[in-house]
Amino acid sequence: MPRDLHPRLLRSFAAVAESLHFGRAAERLHLAQQAVSRDVQALERQLGCVLLHRSTRSVELTEAGAALLPKARQLLELQAEITALGDTRALLVDVNSPGGEREFTAERVLAAARRRCPEAELLARYHGGLTAAARELAAHRLDASFGRYAGLPAADRARLVHAPVRLVPMAVFLPLGHPLAALPAVPLAALAGHPVDVFAGQPATAEWTDLGGRLLAEHGLAAAPGRTPPVGPAEFARYLARHGSPVLTTVEAHDIPGGVARPLVDPVPLSLLGLVHRAGSRHPGLAALRACAAELAAAEGWLRRPPGSWLPAEDAALLPG
Repeated sequence: MPRDLHPRLLRSFAAVAESLHFGRAAERLHLAQQAVSRDVQALERQLGCVLLHRSTRSVELTEAGAALLPKARQLLELQAEITALGDTRALLVDVNSPGGEREFTAERVLAAARRRCPEAELLARYHGGLTAAARELAAHRLDASFGRYAGLPAADRARLVHAPVRLVPMAVFLPLGHPLAALPAVPLAALAGHPVDVFAGQPATAEWTDLGGRLLAEHGLAAAPGRTPPVGPAEFARYLARHGSPVLTTVEAHDIPGGVARPLVDPVPLSLLGLVHRAGSRHPGLAALRACAAELAAAEGWLRRPPGSWLPAEDAALLPG
């Protein structure tokens, strides 16, 4: 048995063992596939056993690999706890996009956490999608994010911790001249014949596209073609004017020049916003984020589900009992 075992080797093994794919593990770790393969081979040499059965089409855990995986996870979590002791670095928190004059839910939680833990530095980041943020979390370039956890791949969910924060009603952006723009609220049935843009061309927000696709499919509605998504309010306004499709959003969305946001009703579709971070983190700023999210949710009823609302079963299962 080797005296010293580098955590990098365990991290590469765990990534492959959880995804059963060297390419996906490499993407998750932001490493070259060859580097991940070398790490796993080095670990097998040090331990003197085969951990993975490899073929051109599949990767499978051996009996030794299956036994090692939970222990590797424990060691990696312990390493994260040790490195976090006395951690004075800034905590990087993805809040998706700045709210401007009005604070979004994530910004409110962040502001409360800063007041609660003034000795910690909490810095906002704007990745604009939990799918993209999950990659940054895995690479330790981000510490926490907000978004729809249920829409992430199973391998990503397995290594992240989730706390539900708020059920946010969904809405649609409409160009001012759209026939539905005059309505104070848009019944889902009224979207028949109006394909809805769920940003199918945006891989950074795949969890949102999944939610929109489920909503439309369950109510017999059509999705607009996938297009290259805009970045920023000005580009969004041009995008909306050019394509004219209703764009799925939430009631927290920014105001867009030349467009209006209208809440969806009959039923009210909901998006479950959650706080997501790596397992094992002990940063005091993260503890403040979690505490403030829970307190605001309890005080303002953020997780109370309205009667007759729509929410996918996967998301509903994440709500507190």
